[in-house]
Amino acid sequence: MNIIILDGYTLNPGDLSWEGFEKLGSVTVHDRTPVSDEDEIIRRIGDAEIIITNKTPISANTLAKCPKIRYIGVLATGYNVVDTEAAKAKDIPVCNIPAYGTDAVGQFAIALLLEICHHVGHHSKAVSEGRWANSDDFCFWDHPLIELSGKTMGIIGFGRIGQATGKIAKALNMNVIAHDTQESDAGAEIAKYVTLDEIFAKSDVISLHCPLFPATEAIINKDSIAKMKDKVIIINNSRGPLIVEQDLADALNSGKVQAAGVDVVSVEPIKSDNPLLKAKNCIITPHIAWAPIECRSRLMDIAVDNVKSFLSGAVKNRVN
Repeated sequence: MNIIILDGYTLNPGDLSWEGFEKLGSVTVHDRTPVSDEDEIIRRIGDAEIIITNKTPISANTLAKCPKIRYIGVLATGYNVVDTEAAKAKDIPVCNIPAYGTDAVGQFAIALLLEICHHVGHHSKAVSEGRWANSDDFCFWDHPLIELSGKTMGIIGFGRIGQATGKIAKALNMNVIAHDTQESDAGAEIAKYVTLDEIFAKSDVISLHCPLFPATEAIINKDSIAKMKDKVIIINNSRGPLIVEQDLADALNSGKVQAAGVDVVSVEPIKSDNPLLKAKNCIITPHIAWAPIECRSRLMDIAVDNVKSFLSGAVKNRVN
């Protein structure tokens, strides 16, 4: 099998091995492929039979120009970079990685929240700069410090990651409520299911863990923010377009929203004119919730196993 990995660097910047794929065929690894250059994408695929992509798009035109493709693997849970319907029409399975970083992503959501509550990084830097040594008092702080116990976290999207986040929030003695289109017994053991408007009205913290669909795109906007408590905190390490960024920036700058922590934005890498960059009390991290080595190693193993299963005639994790 001729296997082409179109953009392998973010999964494996050098601390993992491609050996699992190499045992299955001839492997060519590109660290990055220009996502807007379809001609180059087609050229790199050539006559490859197995395509592995992360964020490099595979369009209907690319599929038409690369007739040898038999399988497309996505190195992520989201698979919107692939025209799945065009692939299905050609009987090309598209397989994703449905669960590899559940606990880490939930952990990261809480890390964003705790940083907002305590500003650990800021205060550590202040100490290094000598501000504590020069203080007249035995302690100092220059951001509001927040205790989470007894406050309500509202989670929008209560699948695996939402539930993992909810479990940690409960361990912090928070009241957890959740909204999801599909309720489950497992979820009900962690949180009380409520309507979306109840999430907005009752939550001190709102954490987003839903997929990006037409129904969830821009779910955080000026109208939904108006329904929220004053001084609400918003966390998003799911998908950037769930939030209308200008509306959130306006709410942060006005003080309606006390703070936000986001690991994802609408266009990545972030553009210099993103309004959240200049908004008050907004922590932005560069889409790293998924990236602990344990998660990436797990992702690699699943991606390889997906290809093995395809070659054996028992396709796993097909999304089309």
